[in-house]
Amino acid sequence: MERKASSPQLTPEPVVRLNRNMNYTAVHYLNLFLGSGAILLIVFSVIALFLLFIGPKKNSYLAFIDKHYLTLGFIVSLSASLFSLVYSEIIGFAPCYLCWYQRVFTMPLPFIFGVAIWTKDRKIVKYVLPLLSVGFIVSVYQNFNYYFVDTGTLPCDASGVSCYQLLIQEFGGYIQIPTLALSTFLALITVVLVAHFYIDERGARG
Repeated sequence: MERKASSPQLTPEPVVRLNRNMNYTAVHYLNLFLGSGAILLIVFSVIALFLLFIGPKKNSYLAFIDKHYLTLGFIVSLSASLFSLVYSEIIGFAPCYLCWYQRVFTMPLPFIFGVAIWTKDRKIVKYVLPLLSVGFIVSVYQNFNYYFVDTGTLPCDASGVSCYQLLIQEFGGYIQIPTLALSTFLALITVVLVAHFYIDERGARG
């Protein structure tokens, strides 16, 4: 996706200084790792949503997600929470206020999924879906502004603490911090929707 001409020029390295003892090569490989994960999450979500609402109603792909949705939700939400802290507290990328809003709705999720795994309670959709829905809306808003709105009218432009400083730019500029967050919310919502709507071979909902 292309940014508008008035957007900051894309650069191969972050335009902010990293914390001491960090180097651009290490950060670059971390970005590649997380960017690859984000792409996999998007592909995973698109396939699952297609099968859930358009494709065959009963298949092994959805059955696997339904069976392990608590574990999948825990892993994805925990990874998103930890790596967001790695970026801000270790690497030195200060989060903008939109990123903080998304953290508010992400960081409780590992605890909810974790307790649900411990107690074997699958009926947590009504607890996690409101958090995911609000976080997803904020993330969509951030990504829309990031890719399609002129930087001069952004709610937090590149002149201050902002993801619009191009802190991450991998895979031709497709993978950046807002994209990482959006792929996380999309994957988590997908997992929860499958668990809620999928009907297994016994005719029972997940």
